[in-house]
Amino acid sequence: MRAVVHPGGLSGGPARVPGDKSIAHRWLLLAATAAGRSELRGVPAALDVKATASCLARISRTDARGALEGWASRPCPEADRDRSTTNDPRPRGVDLVLEAHGRAALEAPDRCLECGNSGTTMRLLAGVVAALRFETVLVGDESLSRRPMERVAEPLRAMGADVRTTDGHPPVVVRGAALRGIEHLVPVPSAQVKSAVLLAGLAADGETTVLEPAPTRDHTERALEHLGAPVAFEPGRATVRAFQHGGFAATVPGDASSAAFLVAGAVLTGSALEIRDVGLNPTRTRFLDVLERMGAEVRASVEREELGEPVGTLEVGTGGALVGTAVGPAELPLVIDEVPVLALLAAHARGQTRFAGAGELKVKESDRLGAIEGAILALGGDARVDGDELVVAGGGLRGGQAPASADHRIVMAAAVSALAAREPTTIEGIEAAEVSFPGFVDVLRALGAGVEV
Repeated sequence: MRAVVHPGGLSGGPARVPGDKSIAHRWLLLAATAAGRSELRGVPAALDVKATASCLARISRTDARGALEGWASRPCPEADRDRSTTNDPRPRGVDLVLEAHGRAALEAPDRCLECGNSGTTMRLLAGVVAALRFETVLVGDESLSRRPMERVAEPLRAMGADVRTTDGHPPVVVRGAALRGIEHLVPVPSAQVKSAVLLAGLAADGETTVLEPAPTRDHTERALEHLGAPVAFEPGRATVRAFQHGGFAATVPGDASSAAFLVAGAVLTGSALEIRDVGLNPTRTRFLDVLERMGAEVRASVEREELGEPVGTLEVGTGGALVGTAVGPAELPLVIDEVPVLALLAAHARGQTRFAGAGELKVKESDRLGAIEGAILALGGDARVDGDELVVAGGGLRGGQAPASADHRIVMAAAVSALAAREPTTIEGIEAAEVSFPGFVDVLRALGAGVEV
């Protein structure tokens, strides 16, 4: 689907964004492995999250399977869309009630588990089934089938599971076994690998410790701590011991990474904006520090907690001129999902912006480093990839024709950067936004952006 974005400001908030898919993946896994009843509210209609629900339906007992399968099989996020207010057209998500009977009650699937485009689904689910005495085959689409899986297979093998990959890539075949705790140093910072090992550690004999060269998002650790698990964590280190948790009730916070696109659009156009009910976990809001260094005015206010996750409001001020900055290797893992929008925003700043240690972006849903470079160049800016570093020259974007992309974060970054371009911008494949931000175009329109589809 083609979208044409016209330059212009946003009309202001309040606005909301869909539920956080990183959190939703983890809470769905914890609900399906709980011993008891769980109530999840506001589960986002993102395609990746539906992949996790669909996979869990295949291994859950009948009383949990129906709820998971019924929602995951809905053909379109439109079914979840809430248009009750003019400026809040986001999908409200769905409320799920799961009756589960503990990790040991999960059943062998009758076919391969289809993970779609979701690396989070594949890696975290591998950790869950590593202790189960049956074989699970995890498959993905063409893009996911090119992504590295040995980084999760290796520690699970060290714990005792039989894990096979195809030349290091999906399909991933896991035959569960009795697990033992290990101490594992993750060579490349990855919240997905860390979470997979910790989830396996819940069924392992002894302590399981994950060490990271740089801190990553801690949603798994926070949820486990809230559920009473014997978990200890600090930046760069997390330890867990065997534990069977009970059911729980929680509302999925708004996705901070989705909010980043609206924040960037407001910052670029000097528009005041308020985004409510956003997850404000410090491991997810580091992009606000980058924006502050660039001269943006954004304030975060925590108002409550959900399963250990701080939730509140983001307020964007009208601000001033943006300046370039530097994002180093230690900071980059904490803004990994926001690099596309930060880079497109940096193309409008005064001076150069550098993203160092960004090699992990080459093995995301696409080669995001190359895709960011290509988008900036196509829209009249200047950027280059030098090894694992992305360098963006400021000065503004002309607009024009953005390269076609199936990567959700690339098309959304191009769309919000187009609000400050000198000419209209045409974006092919805008429907890719549905992967993580269902209703993205509708939200932009409701906030006053000139978007034609």
